[in-house]
Amino acid sequence: MARLVRMGIDVGGTHTKAVAMDNATHEIIGKSSVKTTHDDKRGVAAGVVKAFQNCLKENYIEPDDVVFVAHSTTQATNALLEGDVATVGVIGMAKGFLEGVMAKRQTNIKDIDLGTGRSIKILNTYLDTKKMTDDSIKGAIRDLKTQGAQVLVASMAFGVDDDTKEQMVYKAADFQGIPTTMASDITKLYGLTRRTRTAAINASILPKMLDTATSTEMSVREAGVHVPLMIMRGDGGVMDISEMKKRPVLTMLSGPAASVMGSLMYLRASNGVYFEVGGTSTNIGVIKNGRPAIDYSIVGGHSTYISSLDVRVLGVAGGSMVRANKSGIVDVGPRSAHIAGLEYSVFTEGEKIKSPKVEFFSPKAGDPSDYVSIRLENGERVTLTNSCAANVLGLVQPEHFSYGYVESARKAMKALADYCQTTVEDIATQIMQKSFEKIEPVILALAEKYKLEHDQISLVGVGGGAASLICYCADKMNLKYSIPENAEVISSIGVALSMVRDVVERIIPTPSKEDIRSIKQEAMNKAIESGATPDSVEIHIEIDPQTSKVTAIAMGSTEVKATDLLKECSEEEARDLAAADLRVDKDQVELRAKTDYFYVYGQKQAVPDAPTAVRILDKKGFIKAQRGYAVSVKVQAKDYINAVEDMWETMATYKTDLIIRPEYYLCMGAKMMDFSVNDYEQLQMLMDLEVMNLDPDTEIIVTAANQKE
Repeated sequence: MARLVRMGIDVGGTHTKAVAMDNATHEIIGKSSVKTTHDDKRGVAAGVVKAFQNCLKENYIEPDDVVFVAHSTTQATNALLEGDVATVGVIGMAKGFLEGVMAKRQTNIKDIDLGTGRSIKILNTYLDTKKMTDDSIKGAIRDLKTQGAQVLVASMAFGVDDDTKEQMVYKAADFQGIPTTMASDITKLYGLTRRTRTAAINASILPKMLDTATSTEMSVREAGVHVPLMIMRGDGGVMDISEMKKRPVLTMLSGPAASVMGSLMYLRASNGVYFEVGGTSTNIGVIKNGRPAIDYSIVGGHSTYISSLDVRVLGVAGGSMVRANKSGIVDVGPRSAHIAGLEYSVFTEGEKIKSPKVEFFSPKAGDPSDYVSIRLENGERVTLTNSCAANVLGLVQPEHFSYGYVESARKAMKALADYCQTTVEDIATQIMQKSFEKIEPVILALAEKYKLEHDQISLVGVGGGAASLICYCADKMNLKYSIPENAEVISSIGVALSMVRDVVERIIPTPSKEDIRSIKQEAMNKAIESGATPDSVEIHIEIDPQTSKVTAIAMGSTEVKATDLLKECSEEEARDLAAADLRVDKDQVELRAKTDYFYVYGQKQAVPDAPTAVRILDKKGFIKAQRGYAVSVKVQAKDYINAVEDMWETMATYKTDLIIRPEYYLCMGAKMMDFSVNDYEQLQMLMDLEVMNLDPDTEIIVTAANQKE
């Protein structure tokens, strides 16, 4: 039988990289890279297709063998950054009276500042739904077009409950060939101003994204591939290109999302802080319980309802240049060697580094004039970067992408060390320390926000410059770290292996079982619309007690896997993995519970069954949960609630002014679900909805975890 292939293409600022993977084993079959085609008349789509076709040809892959094609895109982000946006006409709607007065004001939004000196121009009109007719809708559309609107937004007060009127506007505009966004299509959350603004941002990039999507799809079809073309979302999933044509704004930040999903596939860890280190900037974010941390994007200082990875961007990376004076290193970054047009000393051949002398300069007009360059005997200049310092200190190994000519970096750095009257090692350490001082607070803040215990934090380095920063930071913070294999193409791997993801959010003050069933079904339907097969969809429910927001996250694949060829690990191998992750000898680890699909290992305690650090592993050896203080028990499905209720009290942490209730993990059959709800009745309702479909005698592992008192 022919080998079936998954293709992932990541569009970066400089390169567009394609990776072909075996659909069954996830083994990399081939890679191909081309320069990103910013200037082509088809834009970046030309590079996507070129990388795709090269990868097929170079690796002798037949088009018929391709079962999945997806690509990430920087287009939405770049269109907003560059102000390459359409003028938006907003049609606000409501029933009149007080509701109408409020809605008219809330949908009458101002031009949206993109934070770059550019903005989205907004034109507004309003319709009273009680007096709405086909003619009044056509008149409103005609007026906005006359004023210069190129795209439209239909936004009605309480449109999330009934979108009939928004649909009428959409159909009328579609008949006239005007791209239109329904606000209720983008989010089901209340908050009319924010919902309208989010829809306007989406509408503003519709024309550009439609052109790119159509061009890419046609080219892939011409290459002989007829499976659906998927597009990476900013929240780590993929959606069918037909869905992207409606909601292109969801692709914002799909580049960082791709690298995270790639990391997840290559790591046997469920919690961690990941670094995507480029030459100029570093993206830092969180993986928790096997999922990337998601939050709402902010565009030009405005909150939106666009879910994307919760990423912190720092101007310190592999190619960040240093600033110095006689006393030593003053700062590192934000200017990079790339911006200054200089080569890193560590990537300069040794024979060129002759008679190096320090020269201070200002990379761009208005920049400080104490950036360091090194003038060589041949008249050329090179510079010192984090990568140079990490190589000098022996932190970068030959297998790492950022490994270079260590002796070149030493010779260039000695010129600065002599100027500062110190040693090369001291200068290299100062450089790394300055970078670390910017990175550490970000890691600690993310760990606090997402409640990661110290022993859960594992640093994951991706991107070409990962080794330049992660080794030093991990050592200083006493954290584990890993740089996955193929780190430099991890984004393309992430795209190739991504699942379809869709989200439904609703404000429901006291959700009933019927409410939860309804929102789960809606999320399931959206995931299937986006390209997932029904059998593959799993749904995770979150309830926020502060805002009464109920979130249903649906994940599924585009094809049902007939086989899973990853080798199962034995009980002994699982013990070794748990011990390594707990950083203890394996004789300090004991099996707390196991089923046909999961192992739970805990650190040995003097008191049997007392709370301890635990690791939940599946039979493939992937660590699904890491907790520092937890208990686990195996029960039958019919008795599970007794264990949950008992742990609700015994695992509670009592503070002066509040009670912190435990988080739960249920291992049911081949899936593990996590639950974090402060209201016991809501917790039981969510669990019952999952457990009620099981045979009463099915074995379940119930784990409850909390912070230590």
